[in-house]
Amino acid sequence: MEKQNGIKTLQVVILVLFLTTALAGCREKAATDSVSDEANADEDSLVIAMINEPTSFDPFFADSADTRSILFNIFEGLVKPTKDGELMPAVAESYETSDDAKTYTFVLRNDIKFHNENLVTMDDVIYSVNQAIDAKVAGYDNIMSVEAMDENTIKIQLKEADNEFLPYLTTAIVPKDYTEQATKPIGTGPYKMEAFTEQQSLVMVKNKNYWQEGLPYLDKVTYKSVADGAGALLELKAGTVDLLSVEYSVIQQLDSKEYSIEETSSNSVQLLALNNNYEPLKDIRVRQAISYVVDSQEIMQTVNKGYAKRAGSPVIPALAKLYDKSLDDSYKKDVGKAKQLMEQAGYPNGFDLKITVPSIYQVHIDTAQVIINQLKEIKINATIETVDWSTWLSNVYTDRQYEATVVSVDGKNITAKSYLGRYVSNADNNFVNYHSTEYDDLYAAAVKEPDEIKRNDLYKQAQQLLSRDAASVYIEDISRLYAFRTKFTGITNYPLYVLDLSTIRKSE
Repeated sequence: MEKQNGIKTLQVVILVLFLTTALAGCREKAATDSVSDEANADEDSLVIAMINEPTSFDPFFADSADTRSILFNIFEGLVKPTKDGELMPAVAESYETSDDAKTYTFVLRNDIKFHNENLVTMDDVIYSVNQAIDAKVAGYDNIMSVEAMDENTIKIQLKEADNEFLPYLTTAIVPKDYTEQATKPIGTGPYKMEAFTEQQSLVMVKNKNYWQEGLPYLDKVTYKSVADGAGALLELKAGTVDLLSVEYSVIQQLDSKEYSIEETSSNSVQLLALNNNYEPLKDIRVRQAISYVVDSQEIMQTVNKGYAKRAGSPVIPALAKLYDKSLDDSYKKDVGKAKQLMEQAGYPNGFDLKITVPSIYQVHIDTAQVIINQLKEIKINATIETVDWSTWLSNVYTDRQYEATVVSVDGKNITAKSYLGRYVSNADNNFVNYHSTEYDDLYAAAVKEPDEIKRNDLYKQAQQLLSRDAASVYIEDISRLYAFRTKFTGITNYPLYVLDLSTIRKSE
């Protein structure tokens, strides 16, 4: 979520089900049922329900976590994440980091191919890095130079030392001068896009040249467009869809003999985001009062039936070395203290507050409704304003014209900066308008600290500042619940908001 980066590298993720807004430019039409029937006819094919379609397939301008979840299977960078939160070579077969953390050297794999059958060359890699720089992809503004050492070795020189630079290099490697990524993406990932038909389907087929031997298992994956969650469930029960992300209430409607349920972390933090520039919310005492009455445990039980993990900071709990677990209890419910803070701030009789929520995400609407009832205890008269996704992106995220909102925010990569960098005062993606010189200095010190233990301690101190200042109300990491036919297995959980299609296979 950085402004031209704004929507382009959007790091707001809105949890719950499927994929984002509509893509302009319709391709050839085909009947929805025939697409689904054709996919199901292939025993090595999987059909996934898709409520909303990506706005673009260009990996440098992915506008949501859901879109990135699809592109995770089409594109790969020099390195890629593992399920344990580590990094493994991908387009590169090996890499080295200099002691001063300013030089990163990569040796490319031999004979790795793009989906168009062309070999990946050094020119493609240099081109891709420069594209990421031009697109203002996070972290790439620190690159001073990128050059070929020989036909297989590339060196990236940084302006300033960065011990956490490697995760940024999960950014896609693409063919040089290829101009149709937005509609006809070409990468090196386990699946390649075969066809996209607006409001009907997105079809991906196995990349037979994929460098990881034995992957992917399935020959074809089809994302089938459906109108809404209710429609997706009907498709699942009818046998025209094999997999979808569901809410707790849906589990009760499924026969365990026919469907399996997989619980994974969404790896995003749901929060009541507070616009720190909105007049009543400028006062730290008001934000703290709200924090004392918003009961995360009630939300987790009422809305999510316990399928969630408490998250007391913007960092996902899965990043155990980084996450400050002590903050889970920093604002235990205390209505008396909240009322006292409201009186001290000059709002003993409360005020009106509008909570803007994207209309397509029921879990956030339900959460906002619980919060409305909790805020009544300190006489804050809150109401819900539902808007479509594109309006939310424009008005709330980009223009910051809102009072409060309920969303889930993910990290584009597995770095502390991906979760905490957005709170730096001048950050383009600081959509809550948090401003703190103390935080800025602490964050800058953490970024420059070479020792991992000391660096993580500084990042924990930064989380503590955000909690103390009640920059927003951090609620939970909602579990992702996948319902799928028992003939499939192999969903892999990553500390990122992705669905790795390459590991899904037919049950034996």
